Amino acid sequence: MDNPSQILDLFNAAQRLGVAYHFEKEIEDALQIMYHHNSNHTQIDDNDLYTTAIRFRLLREHGFNLDCETFNKLKDEEGEFKESLISDVKGMLQLYEAAHFQLHGENILEEALSFTNFPLKLAETKVEYPLSSQIADALNRPLRKSLPRLVFRSYISIY
Repeated sequence: MDNPSQILDLFNAAQRLGVAYHFEKEIEDALQIMYHHNSNHTQIDDNDLYTTAIRFRLLREHGFNLDCETFNKLKDEEGEFKESLISDVKGMLQLYEAAHFQLHGENILEEALSFTNFPLKLAETKVEYPLSSQIADALNRPLRKSLPRLVFRSYISIY
């Protein structure tokens, strides 16, 4: 668990390529450790938007009951998401994907969805190729609403 961000990227890539079933035990064990650290309020490389959002999404996706209040640290004194987050396009994309894993009554994830939508549409035209294609795919069909085969096709064509 030296670099959780890299581990989360690896799990994300394995899922998108459709090979995660080969590593179910390893993924489940690592996510269990991350969930345990999160529930004990132990910080794991939680300094950036990208890591916070991808960890939340992967844990929720694998059935862990993770509290969405973890995103409160991304808000300013007025209770709005910090404007400085907009410059982190990869983080915004992961926050957008994570927000689709909201449960009923989780207003902070509804706010996150609203906050990320317009900046991602703008960024789609301004960023370089693989990221612009990922943004377009996410805006058209978020991971939560996609079929694994379609995710694989778009992911493999990007890389």
